[in-house]
Amino acid sequence: MDAHKEKILSVCNQICKGTLMETLDIDYIDVGENFLLARMPVTPKVHQPDGVLHGGASVALAESVGSAASYIFLDGKQFFVRGIEISANHVKSISEGYVYARASMLHKGRTTQLWEIKITNEEGHLISNCKLTTIALPRT
Repeated sequence: MDAHKEKILSVCNQICKGTLMETLDIDYIDVGENFLLARMPVTPKVHQPDGVLHGGASVALAESVGSAASYIFLDGKQFFVRGIEISANHVKSISEGYVYARASMLHKGRTTQLWEIKITNEEGHLISNCKLTTIALPRT
């Protein structure tokens, strides 16, 4: 992995200390030209009562990855990013292992950005498909 990619992932993982992302054990593992990839373990702490991954944990993963991707691909020193809308379709359940969330940019506007976040299992099967809209607001 090149030094620039390692630095981006290191910063993403460092700023998550003491946040929901740390609570959920989200780990940023790859970044490319227009995507960010993270993984989250599926353990009882992210289960719903019947023992499968809670949809809310999937949505938290999706928003975390999409917002971090906006921060990376916009000038984070000039703007702060907030999620303004998220939707999710949960298509398959999972009770153990890891899920992977890949945020890919669909639209990069000056103010709003649109992300598709596909959450898959270790075999690459789709678990949830999410869409996130973020807004970049100027820092003052």
